Amino acid sequence: MKKEILISLEANEKRMAILEDGKLQEFFIERADASRMFGNVYKGRVKSIVPGIQAAFVDLGTKKDGFLYVADAVESSIDFESDEVDSDSGFKTRRNREKIPSIEKVLKLGQEITVQIVKESIRDKGPRLTTHIALPARYLVLVPRETKIGISKRISDPPERERIRQIFTEIDLPKDCSFIVRTAGEGKTKKDFARDVKYLTKTWHNIKIQNQKRNAPALIHRELDLVERMIRDMFTEDTTRIVLNHRDLDQQVKRFLRLYLPGQKVQLEWYKGNTPLFERYRIEKEIEKTFERKVFLRSGGHIVIEQTEGLVAIDVNTGKFTGDNNLEETVYRTNLEAAQEVARQIRLRDMGGIVIIDFIDMIKADHRWHLYKLFRDSVRRDRAKTNILPMSELGLIEMTRQRIRPSLESAVYGTCPYCEGKGTVKSISTMAIQTIKEITKTINHSKDKVLNVYVHPHVAERLLNEEQGLIREVSQRSGSKIVVLADPSLHREDTNVSFVR
Repeated sequence: MKKEILISLEANEKRMAILEDGKLQEFFIERADASRMFGNVYKGRVKSIVPGIQAAFVDLGTKKDGFLYVADAVESSIDFESDEVDSDSGFKTRRNREKIPSIEKVLKLGQEITVQIVKESIRDKGPRLTTHIALPARYLVLVPRETKIGISKRISDPPERERIRQIFTEIDLPKDCSFIVRTAGEGKTKKDFARDVKYLTKTWHNIKIQNQKRNAPALIHRELDLVERMIRDMFTEDTTRIVLNHRDLDQQVKRFLRLYLPGQKVQLEWYKGNTPLFERYRIEKEIEKTFERKVFLRSGGHIVIEQTEGLVAIDVNTGKFTGDNNLEETVYRTNLEAAQEVARQIRLRDMGGIVIIDFIDMIKADHRWHLYKLFRDSVRRDRAKTNILPMSELGLIEMTRQRIRPSLESAVYGTCPYCEGKGTVKSISTMAIQTIKEITKTINHSKDKVLNVYVHPHVAERLLNEEQGLIREVSQRSGSKIVVLADPSLHREDTNVSFVR
């Protein structure tokens, strides 16, 4: 598989695209005015304790206080045998609440604590915190105050796991730190691991010094920026080249590669063409499509993606694809194509939380099993932690995907000021009827004779034409004069009714 990393810097916005065989698979944005907090380490102060939810709010010196659940304060959030222990996953999901002490016994008001952000602030929720720090490097993750060596479960070959464990018996390790081998560490040498151990140990030493010097609340360690973080996590042996379009990016990437991948042969290309980089690689339109509800399949079918606050719903339809005479085969082929595209879209849009996919109903059990297996295999390439349940009798596949930051859509789009996030507004006919009801109610509570009604121009047009008879009837019955006035500054759902005195 040919893998390319494209990095663009334009108008104070960094964008990164991961292409596999020329097709866009992942896309990331980081803007100069955006405050990214995931992975940062803070010296905070307990601001309030809420026994009802067994959590505390911690002042970090930022706009929103951090949220610290009692379990994240008393037990490590790192699973040493997780599917992919790195900066983006590895958090335990199984907790025995009976063994966890109450929050009042763990924390006190005003107490200073060192915490790390494990989940970005999303909507009105503050960032989620843990007191168990995890510092990622290229091949390893350092976990202070532990005494273990863990290896990612995705390194499944027993001889390779044993080889790695033997290497760590030969490396001089700090006594107060544990290390977890990431998936990227498979096949690496003692020299590679020793380099990461040295870097991470130095980083942790600096954090401890800053923690002693600074007064809470304070930021004491900042995670790498988008470019460095993605090269660290996304660059693999099958990456053929890195293409970038700016002098600052060129210097930053070269400096980072010397530090993290010394001796590694990397084809670094500085693109200087007049056509924007992403347009040159024909992915600008593909990026725009990631914000559309409907995604079309090559066969003529399509999927519809609806992101809500609670979950993501994905519906699969045959659309224009009619196939042959066999309906079951047509549905099966559509579902197979959709399964791979759904896995790609989830990864591309960075959707998290609960995801429910409604595939087209199939009669044959082996078709359902093959579809589930294909989807599960397609999702395995995702770095985020996922859990996929078998297909239900209704043809639904339910899954969860770790959410550590807002989705790509919420990072680019804001709430519509017109519909205020509802996605719909009341129709003109509905507003005309509602306005007439408002007129009737107002007239019944006043003895004034001239009533001015200010509405949106489209609603005014409806009232003065289709609803003219009703307006006249209300006017005659009340003995009042009703004047309908169009006000372009009004929202379609606004109605201002006032008497002229």
